[in-house]
Amino acid sequence: MVIFDCNGVLVDSEPIVSAVLAESLTRAGFPANADGLARRYHGRRPADVFASVEMATGKKLPPNFASGVSVETLRRFRTELRALPHVAHALTWVRGPKAVASSSPHDRLRAGLEAAGLLRFFEARLFSASDVPNGKPAPDLFRFAAARLQVDPASCIVIEDSVPGVAAAVAAGMTAIGFVGGNPMPGRLAHDLVNAGARTVIADMRVLKAAITDIRGW
Repeated sequence: MVIFDCNGVLVDSEPIVSAVLAESLTRAGFPANADGLARRYHGRRPADVFASVEMATGKKLPPNFASGVSVETLRRFRTELRALPHVAHALTWVRGPKAVASSSPHDRLRAGLEAAGLLRFFEARLFSASDVPNGKPAPDLFRFAAARLQVDPASCIVIEDSVPGVAAAVAAGMTAIGFVGGNPMPGRLAHDLVNAGARTVIADMRVLKAAITDIRGW
């Protein structure tokens, strides 16, 4: 089983997510910029990001903050979101069942894949960190996905673009391939992903099949 992260691996959603969060935080009295948020919270689920902001500032976010961020993110996904280069070809080349395990809530995950035209590759094999007690870097999400798919974690290959995601996959007993093709600083990210436990790192989805074949040995 090949399991993909979504944001920054399948779809170019990170700029949208970071921009919406920065704008929403600033309006709520928590000044923030998109680049800083992207660096600090890359790969984390929204609930954990919100909790971290409250802990860092010592103030509570407005009661409707999470729902407002969700509505605006979904709106922009439907009009702006695109698949990352060569992803559709890579998903076609990688034979067998594929799944997605993302820090995004289910509505955001499905909306993003639909907008990018990628939902057809995964059918119902979509898993969200909202379904488990602890988000990445904890292994909960990947273990949950493996259990639901009835596959041995040791036979799973995970494609991730964040340090928390790679750490979660490794902790779950899976093999991680790092992807840096959607990041503005791919060299630095590649180094961080290898240090987190990625078996190899790719920058172009056209070489994904070869990377998986090399790991599997056939």
